Amino acid sequence: MSVLVGRKAPDFDVAAVTGGNQFADSCRLSDYKGKYVVLFFYPLDFTFVCPTELHAFQDKLEEFRKRNVELIGCSVDSKFSHHAWLRTPRNRGGIEGVTYTLLSDINKTVSRDYDVLLEDAGVSLRGLFLIDRDGIVRHQVVNDLPLGRNVDEVLRMIDALQFTEEFGEVCPANWNKGAKTMKPDDEGLKEFFKDA
Repeated sequence: MSVLVGRKAPDFDVAAVTGGNQFADSCRLSDYKGKYVVLFFYPLDFTFVCPTELHAFQDKLEEFRKRNVELIGCSVDSKFSHHAWLRTPRNRGGIEGVTYTLLSDINKTVSRDYDVLLEDAGVSLRGLFLIDRDGIVRHQVVNDLPLGRNVDEVLRMIDALQFTEEFGEVCPANWNKGAKTMKPDDEGLKEFFKDA
């Protein structure tokens, strides 16, 4: 498994469905330069854990937008499969109402480039990559197929990244927006633990 943190995120140029129903023949990561991107992989359309995740991301879409973050989902399905799943109601296992971009990685190049492809199964693990405005991966996490993600944790990581970029301080364990941070030096550490 490759660690991409600190490296340039691999660019891609694949078909997608955008806005919940529009086909796009070309969607590139480089199109999002200047924005933060959360690129997340899921195994397949019309499965079980996947719609819970896609809806959970949609439910928090405004929170991502407030932070200047673009959400992009990716699976090895065709754009036609994405489109059909987007037209299937939630109560029938569909993702109707999801409006962020879904990449069609039918040739599995994006999954391979991000090192989340299970070659034998032909599907991607639940990889998630937080990419900064310069296209650098700043956070990644990869879950096995049966393990769904926590969207609030993704938002927390974005808050931490944006805080450190703006103020130059670091965010300790279990940090949440508005909580105590520290300067990244011995004095900052002592100050952080002074009341412990």
